[in-house]
Amino acid sequence: MIYDKENKTITTERLVLRIFEKSDAETVTKLCNNYNIYKNTLYLPYPYSIDCALSWIENHLDNFNADKSYEFAITDKKTGKLYGAIALSNNQHFNNGEIAYWIGEEFWGNGYATEASKAILEFAFNVKQYHKVYARHFASNLASGKVIEKLGMLKEGILIDHVMKEDRYEDLVYYGIINS
Repeated sequence: MIYDKENKTITTERLVLRIFEKSDAETVTKLCNNYNIYKNTLYLPYPYSIDCALSWIENHLDNFNADKSYEFAITDKKTGKLYGAIALSNNQHFNNGEIAYWIGEEFWGNGYATEASKAILEFAFNVKQYHKVYARHFASNLASGKVIEKLGMLKEGILIDHVMKEDRYEDLVYYGIINS
């Protein structure tokens, strides 16, 4: 992982994580207006419109500069193609943050979420000096759980029927890792 502070980018073997731009809104809309993405995410609306994308992207740079949260576009290192998003929250009071991500369905199964998550974890620990990073997923989203486990995170617990999604309750599985 190479972090370029000036350009606010993280580079991995295959990916560049960069700040979203307004010009990404059309692609974000195309990727997120997908029921299979919606059903596995906590806050993503559906259907997903261009206005959703623009309002979501609007504050990313300000939040980054204020050290509130770091939202990155997951892009191909060679072509710049947008695959998805990864975010790291910053709870400065407790010196921890949450990793959250989504990948466009056509790009599932290529290891992009894992590669981006490993880079964000390294960014959290080595650049931002977090003590702890955590992640959560719906119990029904086993693929996301596998990504989180590949980071070396340990399961800390399950919050039973913790959130409602489409008129049914979902369990949230929590994982965490300490910066050693």
